[in-house]
Amino acid sequence: MDLFVLRHVWLLRPCSDGGTEYVCFRPGQDRVEVVEGYHLPPQMPLIKRRKWLDSAEVPHCRRQLEKIQGYKHGQPLF
Repeated sequence: MDLFVLRHVWLLRPCSDGGTEYVCFRPGQDRVEVVEGYHLPPQMPLIKRRKWLDSAEVPHCRRQLEKIQGYKHGQPLF
């Protein structure tokens, strides 16, 4: 199994208002939960979307987010 699917991975994209859009990959038993949201401290994070992917789909999803949408790997926001 790929090391990527064994731990939480955060992809971040700064916004012009000082907030950050994020995508967090959370590994589970058989699938990976993908949580997309927005965070502007000190407010609570806003979850925009949540979906589950098979482990084999995760690398493609991550490439799409990084290359097309401009997300970068980063430290957890919260």
